[in-house]
Amino acid sequence: MKKAETAAEEEEYMAIRRAVKGLHFGRWEEKEAAAATIRDLAKRDASKKRALAELGVIPSLVSMLVEAKDGGACRSLASEALVELANGSFTNKVLMVDSGLLTKLPQLHSKTNLSTIQSLTPLLHSISSLAKAQFPINSLPILSFLLPLLRSPSPPTDTTTLTSTTTTLYNLSTQLDNSKSIISAGAVHLLLNLCFLQTKATEPGLATLANLALTEEGKRAIEEDSLVPEVLVAVMARDEEPKCQELAAYLLMVVARRSVEKRRRMVEVGVVEMLMEVGLIGRSRLVRERAIRMLGWLKDGRNGEMEEEGYVKSCRREIRCMVKQSLDRNMESILRRGGGKKKKNTKNCSDLKLFVAVPNEA
Repeated sequence: MKKAETAAEEEEYMAIRRAVKGLHFGRWEEKEAAAATIRDLAKRDASKKRALAELGVIPSLVSMLVEAKDGGACRSLASEALVELANGSFTNKVLMVDSGLLTKLPQLHSKTNLSTIQSLTPLLHSISSLAKAQFPINSLPILSFLLPLLRSPSPPTDTTTLTSTTTTLYNLSTQLDNSKSIISAGAVHLLLNLCFLQTKATEPGLATLANLALTEEGKRAIEEDSLVPEVLVAVMARDEEPKCQELAAYLLMVVARRSVEKRRRMVEVGVVEMLMEVGLIGRSRLVRERAIRMLGWLKDGRNGEMEEEGYVKSCRREIRCMVKQSLDRNMESILRRGGGKKKKNTKNCSDLKLFVAVPNEA
C-alpha cells in the first residue's frame, strides 16, 4: 500500500513538473496540455493550488489569455485553470491581479468575440470577490469587459453568464469607491432592464442597485431612470421571490422619499393596491413592514406631497375590509375544525372598529 501511494505521489510530482515546464517553455500544444493538467490538479487537490502558484504558473496563464490565437482552445483552458486556482484562495486571486489580469482586459477584449467573453465571466466573478474583502481593485476594466454583454442587442440568456455578470457587479458595488464608475458606465439602466427577466440574476441585480443607493449619485441615477417605478412595482408582484420583493421595496422607499413626481407615478401604476396586498400577506416580515411604512407615507401626504384625500380614504377602507375578510376566513376555519357554527355577521365592514397601525417614518 505504501509503495502504491509513493508511486502515485511520484507520478503526480512528475505531472506537475511537466506541466510547469510545458507552460513556461512549450509550444502552444504543450501549453494547452499543461493548462489542462493544472486545471485538473487544482480542482482535485486544494493543497496543490499554493504549490502551483509558487511555481509561477499564474503569470504564464494570464499571458496565455491575451496571447492565445482567436478561437483556439488555449484561451479557454487558461481561463478554466485560473478559475480553479482562484477558487477558495485569496492569495491566488491577488496574484492574478498583480500579474496584470485586469490591466490586460482591454487588450483581451479586442481579441475576443461575445461567446469568448461569456466564457470568461466566471473568472472575473471570482476576482471581483476581492472587493468584498475590501482589497482595492480597479473596477473600470471589468466594467468595460462585462457590460457589453448586458448591452448587446442579443444579451445572454443562460443563467450562468447572467448570474456571474450581475454578481460581479454586486461584488464591485460593495466598495463605495466603485459606485461612481458603475453608475457612469450605465449599469443602473441595464440592471433595471434585466429585472424584467424573472431569472436568478434579478436578485444580485437589485442588490447591486441597493448598494449604489447608499450614495447620492446612486440615488439620483435610480430616481431619474425611465424604468422606475414600473420595474420595481412589477418585482413587488413576484411573491415567489421574497428577497427580490424586499430589495424592490427598499428601492421604492428610496425613490418615494426623494421625488414627488415618482410618488405620483407609483400611485398611477397601482403601487397602493400592491402595497396593501404585500403588507397583509407578504412572505417576509421585512417586506410587510416596508410596504406598510410606504402606505403610511402615501396616507399622510407628508410635506404636501400627496393631496388625494378621497383616494387615500378609499384605500384605508379597502385595507379594513381586507383585514376583516382575512379574520373571517380564519374564524371560519377555527370553528370548522372545532365543530362549531359561525353566526352570521350582519355588520358592514365600515362599522368595524379595526385599526391598521402604520409605523412612523424612521
